[in-house]
Amino acid sequence: MEVTLKKSLEVNATKVRIGIIEGIHSAKAGHPGGSLSCADILTYLYFAKMNIDPQNPKKADRDRFVLSKGHAAPALYSVLAQRGFFDVSLLKTLRQIGSILQGHPDMKYIPGVDMSSGSLGQGISCAVGMALSAKHFCDDYKVYTILGDGELEEGQVWEAAMFAANKKLSNLTAFIDYNNLQIDGSIEEVNSAAPIDKKFEAFGWHTIIIDGHDFDQIEA
Repeated sequence: MEVTLKKSLEVNATKVRIGIIEGIHSAKAGHPGGSLSCADILTYLYFAKMNIDPQNPKKADRDRFVLSKGHAAPALYSVLAQRGFFDVSLLKTLRQIGSILQGHPDMKYIPGVDMSSGSLGQGISCAVGMALSAKHFCDDYKVYTILGDGELEEGQVWEAAMFAANKKLSNLTAFIDYNNLQIDGSIEEVNSAAPIDKKFEAFGWHTIIIDGHDFDQIEA
């Protein structure tokens, strides 16, 4: 990766993390761990990869993003704010009455949110539908989604994974945030889906294991 771009991404990722902490601290509620663990992936997508326009959030040819692990909304809100979709000052209104920034993303009120999410397992299904639509109508936009490792315990995830492979949705990329924690404890203690890469391969996906905090590996 070009040095200047990497340094810029590192700076923006730091700002995203600050926004996450400030928002959750102001709300006195939220999910800091699951938000911080996907901050670098979101920063890369929104600042280096995706075709988006903060001044025209609904432009037809934009790339789509679905936060399947919707409880990590503070991370999505922070990156959207840093990218210019709305003012950074709104981050401190997280979960407050009257704020557009509630506990899960809401596509009706938040500029830049392509799909409301929060019910675990459903986000990737929505992303699959978007990717299928692009293939059907010969649109060239790409679709990205982030899932939690605990979320993989939902059967709907595997239905979506199977469908995506069968329909050859090469315009879809799913990131699994393998932070090894869910609300009731570690993944191993609750219900591990490991080996995650082999399971997705068995469902027909091309899988790559990376350090999700290394911008060179994310880009590669």
